Amino acid sequence: MADDKIEIESITTPGRTERVNRAKYTAMRDALLRVLPDAPPGLTVAQAKTALLEHLSPDLFPGGEKAGWWLKAVQLDLEAKGVIRRATTKPVQLCRVASVGFAPRPEQE
Repeated sequence: MADDKIEIESITTPGRTERVNRAKYTAMRDALLRVLPDAPPGLTVAQAKTALLEHLSPDLFPGGEKAGWWLKAVQLDLEAKGVIRRATTKPVQLCRVASVGFAPRPEQE
């Protein structure tokens, strides 16, 4: 049986990990990375949420339910792993780290 949990980190609490639902984490991670630009200043968290909702499975996130919590969990994990970063602006804006390889966005294929 495949493990249905994945261990995530948080940039705000180094060394601490949590185990969360793998399917929801993966779906949110893929949706977030799909919408974030490769360069600063990036998108605000609110803009990212609006943009990624259409890429989430309605089975996992019916009506976008709990998307905000999962977005924050994935954001903090990916920041801790150096996959995304914050611009030095207020409100927080996020972008992908260019040196990390990802599958191209559909419009880039």
